[in-house]
Amino acid sequence: MMVPATVVAGGIVLGMANGAIAASFAVSGQTFKVGASKLEGNGFKQYGGIAREKDGTLHPVAVSEIGNAKLYDLCQSVNASIPGVPIVLTINAGGGGTPATASDLLIDMDSLEGNAEFTNIKIGRDATDLNPDAQAKSFGQSADKVVITDLKQVARSTSAGVFTLNGLKLKVNVGPSAKECF
Repeated sequence: MMVPATVVAGGIVLGMANGAIAASFAVSGQTFKVGASKLEGNGFKQYGGIAREKDGTLHPVAVSEIGNAKLYDLCQSVNASIPGVPIVLTINAGGGGTPATASDLLIDMDSLEGNAEFTNIKIGRDATDLNPDAQAKSFGQSADKVVITDLKQVARSTSAGVFTLNGLKLKVNVGPSAKECF
């Protein structure tokens, strides 16, 4: 079954209006970008949530949980510029046909773009059926499997039980050539 990412995102916005859960750690308040040519995941769950900064500032987010994921041609970037000096930190991994992998992946995101295919998707679930800490009666959805190509995601936090970055390349880019993943 094909479901456009924009339909999924629209459902999440409705769920966020009904309640949220607290993040398991304080977020920095700064977003970062994650791109991949393809994400393959098993055990997909998504519902509305809240990312909380140390000072108490709250950010509504879409929370995605993926039991096991493979990310091909992964690029992660964060704009760390200071006034007058463009600085971008980039991490690349999962190229050459050997994907980066993650287990128990949890993402708090602001936005998601790409082409998505879900297997056995269930849309409109009560979020507490997916995570007991979620707000009762808030929107949730789940699927046995998700494949997203041309992934472009803006996130506030990511955590994983194990995150393997095959072919890891980390670089601090300074100056006019400092570009984010997308």
